[in-house]
Amino acid sequence: MLTLGEGLGVLRTRGLGTLAHESDLVVGTGGAEGNVAIGLARLGAPVTWLGRVGDDGLGTRVVRELRAEGVTVIAPTDAAATGLLIKETPAPGRTAVTYHRAGSAGSRLSPADLDLVDVGDFDLLHVTGITPALSATTHEAIDAVVDLARAAGVPVSFDVNHRSTLWGDPAAASAAYRSIAARADLVFAGVDEAELVTGRAGTDASPADLARAIAELGPVEVVVKLGEAGAIALVDGEVHERAAVPVTVVDTVGAGDAFVAGYLAARLAGEDDDARLDLAVRTGAAACTHPGDWEGFPTRRELERRLGDDPVSR
Repeated sequence: MLTLGEGLGVLRTRGLGTLAHESDLVVGTGGAEGNVAIGLARLGAPVTWLGRVGDDGLGTRVVRELRAEGVTVIAPTDAAATGLLIKETPAPGRTAVTYHRAGSAGSRLSPADLDLVDVGDFDLLHVTGITPALSATTHEAIDAVVDLARAAGVPVSFDVNHRSTLWGDPAAASAAYRSIAARADLVFAGVDEAELVTGRAGTDASPADLARAIAELGPVEVVVKLGEAGAIALVDGEVHERAAVPVTVVDTVGAGDAFVAGYLAARLAGEDDDARLDLAVRTGAAACTHPGDWEGFPTRRELERRLGDDPVSR
């Protein structure tokens, strides 16, 4: 699978508190597409990540950690700095995220960078709604790679992954999402995101209704993430449901990316619709039990140890 987007440095407070008062920080990396790539690699799927990084320590760390997880990395360096995400815990169970990515190396990804890969060599392309929000050139790159995939007969996966702070204008975000969804084969969205894509905010539309409305744009497979209620998938007009897995939540950031990775891993392995949804829900749940954007993403063996039926691991 091929994915592309921005890799970020991540600073998070180790304990309860904000950056104004907390001096004990953990340095890591993140970025939705890279997170999904790591999740897929841990579940045994070959995956390639494309993105620009700065010629700096954070850029080096992004590339090193992706490669250490088994991801094939194509990362031209840029004169701009690698973007940064700051995670604070202002209160128990709450996470505050601040971005420093305007003008970053990742935001300078452009259609010219697509010359570094042959999209037709991959079984699947995965993109998110984050990357087109970063700059005009990243928006152009996502449009171009989706068109290249369609021309090559490569299925397209699209996770809406709405970031209001990056888009600013909800109407611009909705238009971009609808354009990509119309060219995708598979779309992931939360309920609020599905309402944004379909223009049904404030209505009584059910998750299944929202999935059908997205499917009317073109995709044959639509997955709606329901958080603590689990998820549904609409595949060729048939609705599949999966309840959530109860876990002790430590950090929810990255759980949506883990969910997507689980679903795509099962899809790439040829598993049926219910098995895809099951692996997605269990992978997302496992990710919530560990701090960090991707550090808690499980392998299949770890899934059985953490969330299997037998409480004793032998």
